Amino acid sequence: MTRTVTLIPGDGIGPEVSQATVDIINASGADIEWEVLEAGINAIPQYGDPLPETVVESLRRNKVGLKGPITTPVGKGFRSVNVGLRNALGLYANVRPIKNFKNIDSRYTGIDMVVIRENTEDLYAGIEHMVGKDAAESIKIITREASERICRYAFELARKQGRKKVTAGHKANIMKLSDGLFLECARKVALEYPDIQFEDRIVDALCMNLVQFPEKFDVLVLPNLYGDILSDLCAGLVGGLGVAPGANIGEEGALFEAIHGSAPDIAGQNVANPLAMTLSGVEMLKYLGFDKEAERVMKGIDEVLGQKEKLTRDLGGNAGTKEMAKAIIQAMG
Repeated sequence: MTRTVTLIPGDGIGPEVSQATVDIINASGADIEWEVLEAGINAIPQYGDPLPETVVESLRRNKVGLKGPITTPVGKGFRSVNVGLRNALGLYANVRPIKNFKNIDSRYTGIDMVVIRENTEDLYAGIEHMVGKDAAESIKIITREASERICRYAFELARKQGRKKVTAGHKANIMKLSDGLFLECARKVALEYPDIQFEDRIVDALCMNLVQFPEKFDVLVLPNLYGDILSDLCAGLVGGLGVAPGANIGEEGALFEAIHGSAPDIAGQNVANPLAMTLSGVEMLKYLGFDKEAERVMKGIDEVLGQKEKLTRDLGGNAGTKEMAKAIIQAMG
C-alpha cells in the first residue's frame, strides 16, 4: 500500500541531506509518495511564517513526516519550528537510538541504548518573559499526565525491544516539586513493569556515569531539557550528531528528523554527511511497517561505512553528499 509522507526539506544543509535520504528510501523499494512543504527560514518569504498552517495540516493528514534540519535563531528571532511542530501535533515522545556502528570511530564500544525525552513541557517549552529590563523568568512546568505518559512509553519500548532496564534522570534533590513529581511518576509506572529493572539517577551524576561506563545503560527517560542535553552527549559517545537519528512520536502520528543543526556555513557545497538523516528515514520505514526496505538500507549503510573513500569528510573520507548516497544505493543491491 502506498503511504504518503510529508517531507520538510529544511534549510542550510537540510535540502541536500533530505534529497539524499529520499533517493535512498526510494531505491529501497518502499512504496512512498512524498508531499513536499517548506518550513523555517525558507517559508517566511512566501508565507510570512516559519511554520505555515499548511505544514501542520499536511502532517495531520498524512500522520507521518520526515524533516531536515531547520535553523533556530539564537537569542532572538522566531520561536523554534521544531518545538512548534511537536506541540501542534502532540508529538510527546522524542526517541533517539544511540549505538555503535562498525567502522565509525568512537572512544567506546558496546553501546546500544535509547534516549527517550518528554517533548511538550518543562523549561524547553519556552514559556518565558522579561521582568522589567534586567531580569528574565522562565517557567518550568511538569505535569503528572505528561510524566506518566512518557515513562510508560519508555517501559513499553523497553518491553517491545527486549531491553532490560529503564533509567530515569532528574534533579529531584533540588527541584523537589517539579522534578520530584517526574520521579514520583516514574516510580509509579515502574511498578507496572516488574519484568524490567528500574533505577533513577540525579542528572549530573548520570552525565558522569554515561562517560564512565555508557555500556551499562539501556533506556533513559528524562524531562524535556535534560533529555535534549543528554541525547547530544550520548550521540557524542558513538561518533557525534552525524550518526544519530531522531523521532518524535505521538498518539496519532510521528515526525522523523536528524538531530543535528542546519550548518549554514557548509550549505550547498555537497559536503554534508547524510547518515543521520538517512538513519532517521530507516526509523520511519520501520514505523510504517517497511521492515524489509529498512533492512536493505541498513545493509547499504553498513557496507559503505567500511569504505572510507565513499564517506563524507567528517566520517574520514572525501566523498560528497550525493556520492555517498549513490554508494549506499549501489550497496543495497
